[in-house]
Amino acid sequence: MQKAISDLNINFMGKRKLAMVVSIILLLISLGSVLTRGLSLGIDFTGGTLVEVGYTEAVELAKVRQVLAAEGFGDATVQHFGTSRDVLVRLAPKSELQGAELSDRAFSALKSAEGGEATLRRVEFVGPQVGDELTEDGGLAMLYALIGILVYVALRFEYRFALGSVIALIHDVVITVGIFSLFQIEFDLTVLAAVLAVIGYSLNDTIVVYDRIRENFRKMRKGDPVEIINRSLNQTLSRTLKTSLTTLLVLISLFVFGGEIIHGFAFALIIGVIVGTYSSIYVASTSVLMLGISKQDLMPVVKEGAEADAEP
Repeated sequence: MQKAISDLNINFMGKRKLAMVVSIILLLISLGSVLTRGLSLGIDFTGGTLVEVGYTEAVELAKVRQVLAAEGFGDATVQHFGTSRDVLVRLAPKSELQGAELSDRAFSALKSAEGGEATLRRVEFVGPQVGDELTEDGGLAMLYALIGILVYVALRFEYRFALGSVIALIHDVVITVGIFSLFQIEFDLTVLAAVLAVIGYSLNDTIVVYDRIRENFRKMRKGDPVEIINRSLNQTLSRTLKTSLTTLLVLISLFVFGGEIIHGFAFALIIGVIVGTYSSIYVASTSVLMLGISKQDLMPVVKEGAEADAEP
C-alpha cells in the first residue's frame, strides 16, 4: 500500500484552474453569508444567562424546550450536559427582566419538566459588554495568529511561501466560518478555539508540503515548476492522507459520542481538517506557482569566498 501510494503520479496542478474556481465560489458564498446573514453568536459573545439544572430522572430535551417556550423562552438553547439527567440552558438577555429574575423564571419553568425533582446547580451571567470584548479579542486573536504565521514562514522559507501559506489559511478560516453562518450554527468560544486550531493544523500540513517542494526544487535538475510541485505533492500524499483520516476518525467520534456541548467544536474541526487538507494541496501550492516561484529563488546562497576556499 505504501509503495503504491508513493508511486502515484497524479497531475494535481493540471486541475488547479478548476480548483481555483471551486475555491472562489466557496469563498464568495461564505463571505456573502457572513456579510448578509451574520453569525449565530452564542451568549459568550452576545451576553445572556446560562442555567444548569440536574434532574433525578432522565429528561427529554423536547419537553424542556416545550415548557420554556410556554414561559416566553422560545429562543433558548437547550442541551444535555454530561448525562441525560443534566440540562444546560442558554437564555438570551431580555430588556424587561434582570439577570436574577430571568434565571428564577426559567428555573420555575424547568421544574415543571418531566424528569423528577429539579436542582439548580449553576447560574452564570454574561453581560453585553463582556460579550463585545470577547468578540473583539477573538477577532484580534485570529489576526495576530495570521501575522505570526506570516513572519514565521517568511523566516523559514522564501517570501512567496509565506504569502501562499497565509492565503491558504485565510481560505480555510473564511470557508469554515462561512459554513457556520450559512447554516446558522451557534458560534461560541469553543468554536472560536476550533477555528484557531484549524489554523495550526492547516499550517502544519502546508509546511510539510512546502518542505518537500523546496527540497525537490534544489534536488531535481530537470522539470519545470509545475512538474516539481506535482512530484512533491505525490510524495507527501501518503502522509497527508494518514494524518487527515486519523484526525477525522477522532473528530467524528467526538461529534457523535461527545454530546451536544462539543458538537460545534468538533464540527468546526471536521470542516477545517477537510478544507485544510484540500488547501495544502491546491491553494497553497497553486499560490506559490502563481507568485512565480523558480529554481533560482530556492537555491542556497553561496557565501563570498566559499568557492575560493573549496579550490585545492
